Amino acid sequence: MRTVVKIGTSTLAHATGHLNIRRVEEICKIISDIKNAGHEIIMVSSGAIGMGVGKLGLPGRPNDIPTKQASAAVGQCELMYVYDKLFSEYNHTVGQLLITGADIESETRHNNFSNTLSRLLELGAIPIINENDTVATDEIVIGDNDTLAAIVAKSVKADLLVLLSDIDGLYTADPHKNPDAKLIQEVNEVSAEIYELASGKGSELGTGGMVTKLNAAKICLESGCQMVITNGDHPENLYSIIDGESVGTRFIAK
Repeated sequence: MRTVVKIGTSTLAHATGHLNIRRVEEICKIISDIKNAGHEIIMVSSGAIGMGVGKLGLPGRPNDIPTKQASAAVGQCELMYVYDKLFSEYNHTVGQLLITGADIESETRHNNFSNTLSRLLELGAIPIINENDTVATDEIVIGDNDTLAAIVAKSVKADLLVLLSDIDGLYTADPHKNPDAKLIQEVNEVSAEIYELASGKGSELGTGGMVTKLNAAKICLESGCQMVITNGDHPENLYSIIDGESVGTRFIAK
């Protein structure tokens, strides 16, 4: 089974921007175990800008492009150092791919990206993908790793995309504001009614929100890939999700 796991900034980092060490260690251990069981795993990891903010001691996520790019440059080094160190403890090799919108839009560059990704999987490595925020400009403003993860899942014909987020899944209303909000366990179509349930941005350090997750679900369903939104606070749920159990919100094409 080929699975793409997208890890959001809120899962990787504390509100301060500094690394949530216990959480990341747990994620790397679980993904290593799943890979040992014979599954192919591709990671799409947010957190470069957020971690750069913490490393540089900035008061919060910057608003200007040059400082975002500087934060990403510092944060990407930190992020990959951590992943390399943790996965090495379980005898797994990681490879980093930094891409921009142009790498997806250009057929030649997209093919090159897909070929590299496929070869990394054949060689037994765990590809870790992020937008190249150090050189991209539009992507930082309008891009998001939910959509990127869906594009990656489609490119490699993945069976499943799991979005680790700061929420348990899609609700009938905003659970932070409405105590009667109920978790929707299964969605077969990303309709206008489903979009109406989503609003607002994600965490302060991230760029995503529920709308970007629904956009990702639409891409997945159109390409025959299932998608699950679940809370990154409980990475052990990855075991149950891969086994097909009901965790979070699962998007399944009709």
